[in-house]
This record gives sequence, C-alpha cells and structure tokens, in this order.
Amino acid sequence: MKLYYAAASTVCRPIVQFLLEHDLPVELVPVDMMKGEHKSPAFLAVNPNGAVPAFEDGDLRIPESAAILRYLATVAGSPAYPTEPKARARVDAALDWFNTGFYRDHGYGVIYPQVLPHFPAHKTADLLAWHTDKANARLKVLNDHMIGDGTWVAGDQPTIADFFGAALVSLSEMTDFDLTPYPNVRRWLAAVQARPSWAEANGAFNGWCALLKGAAQPA
Repeated sequence: MKLYYAAASTVCRPIVQFLLEHDLPVELVPVDMMKGEHKSPAFLAVNPNGAVPAFEDGDLRIPESAAILRYLATVAGSPAYPTEPKARARVDAALDWFNTGFYRDHGYGVIYPQVLPHFPAHKTADLLAWHTDKANARLKVLNDHMIGDGTWVAGDQPTIADFFGAALVSLSEMTDFDLTPYPNVRRWLAAVQARPSWAEANGAFNGWCALLKGAAQPA
C-alpha cells in the first residue's frame, strides 16, 4: 500500500495521523507540489485529478481523503471506524458534514482566500464576511449539537471523523479566525491535538502557520 501525500496538506494530515496510530504496511510517498510533481505524468497515472492525497493498494486507487480513511480503518479493523451500523452511520455523517459543508465554508470560503495567492476571486470584504457568517453557523452546529457535553464528534470514543474534522478546524490557526465563542469546539480540538500522533502528523502544517504569522507581524 502507498499513500502519496504532501506533509502540510489539510486532507493528508488526518490520514498520516491515523497511520501513526495504527500498524499498517503503508509506504508514504511525498509529492512536492511546489515543484509540480502532482502534475507529472507519473502522478497523474495514479490520480488523474492531479491532487493529493492518492492511495494505492494493488490495483485499487483511491483519490479522496475521507474514502482513504474509511478504507484504512476497515483494513486495520480499527475502533476508529466502528462496524456497528448505527455507530458507523454517525461517523459517516460527521465525515460527510466536515468534507462538504464545513470545508467549503471554512476552508475554501474563509481561510484559503486569505493565505493562498491563487484565490483572488474571493478577496473582497463582502465575500469574506458572507463566508465567515456561514463558517460561524457551521461551528455553532459543531459546538452545540455534534460535540455538546461530549468529547468526540460521533460517539464516546475518537474516530476518523475526529481526525479529519480537527485538521479542517485547525485551519483557523493560519489566520486570526476566532474560535473563542465555541468552547466545546476548542475543548474537542485540544483533545485531538493532545494525542501523541498529532505533533508528528502536523509538524509541517505548524511550521507553515508560524511562517504566516511571522510574515503578518509589523516590521
């Protein structure tokens, strides 16, 4: 099995974190996107979308982060992806919620336009305010209903939905996005970040955040 990944990628980090917590024979293959390796013929043969992550297991190729997490957790027989139908449905629902609505509003609507130069169409005050309102509405759902008084988003133990969701919510660290109104979210995020696997899986991302914050400091 091979995972093609970029260390700082939002959607690669949760897979790496999962692998750090499970003994699976997966080869990590770094893809240097700054050098355009994700557009090379060799990589496009693995993932014609030209994006990371990409996963291979023999003749099976999976290009989507959440699907890769589901597959690896199933292969590992991990309790992070329970087999009981209702418990699994809760994890699937949380994964899909993070991957569709939340990532769209928070990542692509608020964070990326402020830090990635190829998002010029969204760099207006009105659009940023609109997306920020949408992201805050999503965070309120996460805070009040998905986490509430519990610790995890989809049950009484950590699951792949927590790994995936924490990577998306932690994008807030790239800007000054305020999570103060969401104490349950902050408590949950701290619980995921306290796992020993977090520091190693997110080292490149943390370095990127430090560079961004340093660049934002006045001279």
